[in-house]
Amino acid sequence: MIKYHDEEWGVPLHDDRKLFEFFVLEGFQAGLSWQIVLNKREGFRKVFDHFDPEIVAGYSENKIEELIQDKSIIRNKMKIAACVNNARRFLEIQKEYGSFDNYIWEFVDYKPIVNHFSDLKELPAKTPLSDQISADLKKRGFKFVGSTVIYAHMQATGMVNDHLAFCFRYEEINALGKS
Repeated sequence: MIKYHDEEWGVPLHDDRKLFEFFVLEGFQAGLSWQIVLNKREGFRKVFDHFDPEIVAGYSENKIEELIQDKSIIRNKMKIAACVNNARRFLEIQKEYGSFDNYIWEFVDYKPIVNHFSDLKELPAKTPLSDQISADLKKRGFKFVGSTVIYAHMQATGMVNDHLAFCFRYEEINALGKS
């Protein structure tokens, strides 16, 4: 968790494959701890073809059944099926917007929202903006994209800087968001 916090969490991310990876992982986190998901991240990478949305979108029912048996990942049939569905919807957005990055970052006017929290208790689980993004994704047919999942995705991919103001990463992330 420390390595994840210090190196990844909150870094503005604009690579579609990595955005899809976080999208998948956030969906699997629903109802679980992020630590559980991170512990299985390498397993997810392997069985989900390194999060290539084109490959995942083509998974068959047989592949989904195979994944349900794989102990290296979280074996939840609904979440696995949602991941395949979401890969297909992800590709539709790429086609419509040129990239998923163009679509998702448009919600924040292509620059991170910078919060200034001094206590973990201040961090919201969701916001009106995550509600809006969640609703749009659901309208497009995505699954496991509730507002809390979307806000976690926004935090993880740097759409919002929720590092505490005294955290050494706070100013570093702010600088990255301006570049």
